[in-house]
Amino acid sequence: MYTLKTSASFDSAHFLSGYEGKCANIHGHRWKVEIEVKSNELKDEGNIRGMIVDFSKLKEDLKSITGYLDHCFIIEKGTLKSKTMEALADENFRIEEMDFRPTAENFSRYFYTEMENKGYKVLKATVYETPNNCASYYMD
Repeated sequence: MYTLKTSASFDSAHFLSGYEGKCANIHGHRWKVEIEVKSNELKDEGNIRGMIVDFSKLKEDLKSITGYLDHCFIIEKGTLKSKTMEALADENFRIEEMDFRPTAENFSRYFYTEMENKGYKVLKATVYETPNNCASYYMD
């Protein structure tokens, strides 16, 4: 089996609703996302002969997802009061509401799924919340 891996980063703020600890407060991260794709075969013709996919295409597709989340406030749906949401909107803050709690673990599955939706056979997605702490998602 062949694999390719690339990474992209984005900056955002989040908080963990219902968490007992520092992460219950709004804070930011420079998230790093690594995507590893796989294939049993390489392309046998054309411009990408001898490759799974062109690295530039893989990087572009990952960057399109991470770029969308760059410099926004990521929250789990339903965790802020409507008055808070209105006040943030009045200040023109960009808020991205997710169907999941914005943890590194959940983000790793999110990026795995998003890259699969772009047609990749994803082996693993890893999300670094800090340079030393990461979570990964892969299918058994």
